Amino acid sequence: MMRTPRALLIATACLLAILLTYGSAYACTTIIVGKDASAGGCVLVAHNEDDGPPQVVLASKIAARTHEQGARILLSGGATLEQVPETAGFLWLDLPGQPFSQCGLNEWGVCITSDRCPSREDREDLTDGGIGPMLRRVIIERARTARDGARLAGELIERLGYQASGRTYFICDPEEAWLLCVVQGRHWLAWRVPDDEVCVVANSYVVRDVDLTNQDQVMASEDIVDYATLRGWYDPERDGKFDFARAYADPDRASNSANFGRQWSALRRFAQGPLKFGMDLPASVKPIKAKRKVTVADLMAALRDHYEESDHYHPDPETGDPHVGDPRTVCCPTTQAAFVAQLRRGEPNDVQLVWWVCLSLPCTSCFVPFHYGIPDFPAGWQSGGPDQPSEETWQSWTDAPFEANAENAFATAINCQARVREDYSGRIGALRERFAAIEADALERQSSFEKKVLKVWASDQEAAALMLLEFSKGIYDASLEAMADVLAAD
Repeated sequence: MMRTPRALLIATACLLAILLTYGSAYACTTIIVGKDASAGGCVLVAHNEDDGPPQVVLASKIAARTHEQGARILLSGGATLEQVPETAGFLWLDLPGQPFSQCGLNEWGVCITSDRCPSREDREDLTDGGIGPMLRRVIIERARTARDGARLAGELIERLGYQASGRTYFICDPEEAWLLCVVQGRHWLAWRVPDDEVCVVANSYVVRDVDLTNQDQVMASEDIVDYATLRGWYDPERDGKFDFARAYADPDRASNSANFGRQWSALRRFAQGPLKFGMDLPASVKPIKAKRKVTVADLMAALRDHYEESDHYHPDPETGDPHVGDPRTVCCPTTQAAFVAQLRRGEPNDVQLVWWVCLSLPCTSCFVPFHYGIPDFPAGWQSGGPDQPSEETWQSWTDAPFEANAENAFATAINCQARVREDYSGRIGALRERFAAIEADALERQSSFEKKVLKVWASDQEAAALMLLEFSKGIYDASLEAMADVLAAD
């Protein structure tokens, strides 16, 4: 089918309207599954990273490093931080030009990502410019556990002050998952997701009633309640029990259906009963035990959510594109990358830690598994950078006739996305059928493949690492073939 100019104009107009209304990086969605709620008995992390175009996503593996005594890190505000003697290796997704948008998984099994969650704080309290974008890099390089990462971050925030309005960082390992809620200045609160529950965050704080005396579940700056009281955001007589989200969140963002709508739609997939559509949603729910525990495939499906089977499903009447209109969808027009982190226990971490990653919209892309032990990502996953692309370059990637180009994974993904969205209802069915088969096959083969790798790993780690890379490349090549076949059939 030929490209329809009207459909392209509609899609472009909708995208611009979304960006003007919500701003860049306002549509990230994160889902955390506690270890007792997951089918694999480990913490799972799922995330859609959303930033307005033009963008490129670069994937790389950073090696562990040693540092000279006295070395220091320069932070963006001008402050410096003492470097530690050794920093961990990690897998890294980077969006050049978006300093708050990186995601990582380190060699010890600590995964970090974040959602922008604006606060109501309007007073700057920083030392030497404070800390901001480098916070996640420091955590991924130093934290051996999620708890250590949350504690380290809290210490740095109190010492230097946080630069941005507010954010929720997700710091997870195979045993524990922590939400680190930071507020501009010196205030923060970290909450441990219950082991048997599923948590969803969509650009607004969700941590509400917590027991601040239970340090196994909660950590916070010492004056977290007193400061909110001083500012008039919390009154014990008026409000009753302290509610962090109600006290500190930007009220306009918390009450915006673009945010709580996505939280509702993702939570409803796991909750045991119906949830009321509105801003007062629980931070987490117990999953449907009668069905089964949460799997990697369940999280892939949740990241592709467009409010299907609800009153809020609103596909475009001409193209069938489900990403347009209001409220904003989990899988939304500015999703640049998505992942599901499988944080399994056991040795070696090179085989037990798996990052399932896709580029662009999850619904028009295929999740590819990358074990931590890969020597690096395929070359095509590192192409298109190292700088943020110009509008002209990005437009050339989206507008070109489709070509399955393994040498530029991101350009291929967003080009496929653009072609599908021109006639979504006519093209998505065949593409999703192919991708579903590829992902199901990868999940089915995962266990037997990893057993083979472990046998080789015992005597030849380099050969085993190459086996892991070939596994990833084989799945990615299959996804490229699927894109080419489906789009060539028009």
